[in-house]
Amino acid sequence: MHLAHLLPHINASLNALTALLLIVARVLIQQRKIAAHRRAMLAALGVSALFLVGYITYHYSAPIFVFRGYGWIRPVYYALLISHVVLAALAIPLVLATAWFGLNRIDARHRPLARWTWPVWMYVSLSGVVVYLLLYQIYRG
Repeated sequence: MHLAHLLPHINASLNALTALLLIVARVLIQQRKIAAHRRAMLAALGVSALFLVGYITYHYSAPIFVFRGYGWIRPVYYALLISHVVLAALAIPLVLATAWFGLNRIDARHRPLARWTWPVWMYVSLSGVVVYLLLYQIYRG
């Protein structure tokens, strides 16, 4: 199978893994397990970086895949896709700044920023999985 056919499945799996790591990291910080939280967040950052490489590779090498759904699902899909793309672009600097503050233990800056970053990053990860399901599984044509 060609790489362009595999990448959407791999990328969706990476998005799902990122969401799982974000949940684990959230639980760990609520338990005040800072070192474990740091490891989970760095893992989420690494998985997201792999996703970004796969995403760029896919969109560089593959033709545009047209959404085949019709009726009420079409505007729902495009609203989800647009919000996903816009928030993904916003998430990159948020994640990097939050990670930098956290790694350098600038907690006074890390905590308030993380309260915004975590839900945005989680939404991007989960909406990426939903976009994948709609585009490549449910309405693949």
